[in-house]
Amino acid sequence: MTTRGVLYVHAATPALCPHVEWAAAGVLGVRVSLEWTPQPAQPGAYRAELSWQGEPGTSSRIASALRGWLHLRFEVTEEPSPGNEGARYAYTPSLGIFHAVTGVHGDIMIPEDRIKAAVVKATEGEISLEEELRRLVGKPWDDELEPFRYAGDGAPVRWLHQVV
Repeated sequence: MTTRGVLYVHAATPALCPHVEWAAAGVLGVRVSLEWTPQPAQPGAYRAELSWQGEPGTSSRIASALRGWLHLRFEVTEEPSPGNEGARYAYTPSLGIFHAVTGVHGDIMIPEDRIKAAVVKATEGEISLEEELRRLVGKPWDDELEPFRYAGDGAPVRWLHQVV
């Protein structure tokens, strides 16, 4: 069984570009050559997209291979497949990695135990319930990545947070 997904490299320094390709190739088991274009939101950085097909869980392996690298911002999505939920990963150097399970329509699905923990944190005054729920749906990552999602001149813009 296979699934599909997309790796969105929102910003990578020129020195990182070949390492991103090697990391993706190592996970996918095929040679990867990305078309790098300048990233207007971060002068001197580049952006690229890779549509991939692989076994369920491939998005997790790609995110694990790329996470923790300074000067890199990315998102990886994976479509649901029979018996498997979808996934979304986002990474920024300042926030680290974000993971969410996604349903067949692209909605983020928050497990019951995480909602219960959010209510406890709010009750104990650690954080407001609203702020914790924002974190659970990836709002801080969306806020930080939004300027990087805009494509270069004439290229299509892909909005990952909009569900049609």
